[in-house]
Amino acid sequence: MEKERLDFLMELLNTPSPSSMEMEIQKRWIEEMRPYADEIQTDHAGNAIAVLNPEADFKIMLAGHCDEIALVVNRIDENGYVYVDKMGGINPKAAVGMKVSIQGHGGTLTGVIGVNAQHHGGLKGDFGLEELFIDCGAKSKEEVEKFVQIGDLAVYKREPEVLMDRYIAGRGLDNRTGQFVVGEVLRRLSEKKLNVGVYAASTVNEETNMGGAYFAAAGIEPTMAIACDVTFATDYPGVDKRKHGDVRLEKGPVLAKGAPINRKINQLLEKTASSLDMDVQYELTPRATGTDADKMRLTGKGVPVSLVSLPLRYMHSPVETASIQDMEEEITLLVEMIAGMTGKESLNPLDD
Repeated sequence: MEKERLDFLMELLNTPSPSSMEMEIQKRWIEEMRPYADEIQTDHAGNAIAVLNPEADFKIMLAGHCDEIALVVNRIDENGYVYVDKMGGINPKAAVGMKVSIQGHGGTLTGVIGVNAQHHGGLKGDFGLEELFIDCGAKSKEEVEKFVQIGDLAVYKREPEVLMDRYIAGRGLDNRTGQFVVGEVLRRLSEKKLNVGVYAASTVNEETNMGGAYFAAAGIEPTMAIACDVTFATDYPGVDKRKHGDVRLEKGPVLAKGAPINRKINQLLEKTASSLDMDVQYELTPRATGTDADKMRLTGKGVPVSLVSLPLRYMHSPVETASIQDMEEEITLLVEMIAGMTGKESLNPLDD
């Protein structure tokens, strides 16, 4: 990946974007996309949509959500300790001992998630966030309330790292990598003559309610939509491949198979991958995908959808890890598929 593009990805990963508070990262993404897009759209949900060839009848929507899991302040005690609940799929065990950045109404405040020392009994067995607290160094509730109020959000204070020049590790790769992918696909397609319209949507709220994807697709009314997200890699110790399948880093993008997925779109993706001599992997989504694809599919008269995912280790932890090579291949796959479309393709699975 070119250094300039990697630098932009790292900038996205460094930008706090807790679900329901994605404004800063959206403004930066719009700034980056503006030179390449024919137009930029936004909506009341907070989605940012970069568009190519808006006059085309055949419209392809690419959705990568920009929000990350977070903590939400629900109580501040008299001694200034901050207590939190989940904003998305936070794992309490991964939170123990982490530094956090509270995006307070009065400014950003750094804290640490305190834990009872092992000498004093420690944490035993399963536990919830209600047993943890954030220590900001304050001595009173009044001191904290100068910065923080109920409902403010906090993210792990964790910078992304490049591992062995091949992987990226950090918080919130789910799914700022997808936000980066859809933008990069549009950027590269801006240099090509297209027969279809492309709507690259940086969506909000996926980690909590997927409402952003619904708003975006309802407004665009796409002919087809592809969610660009992450999925569970199973190539590290302790994962039962018999139960969770065999998905590995550096083995290519992952296509979903299941009832929500349009078979014709998957065939287009597979044909393109074959022409590129590119490996793809598969995951099963029998009932639902658990991604923006589910909401896009149910807008308007119904939208044919597919899901292309980046293999990700250590999902919803402060050290999510993905492959730069897989990301590049996913971008190339989508660029080549879309560039080769005529705009006359039938997505009806009953058509021969």
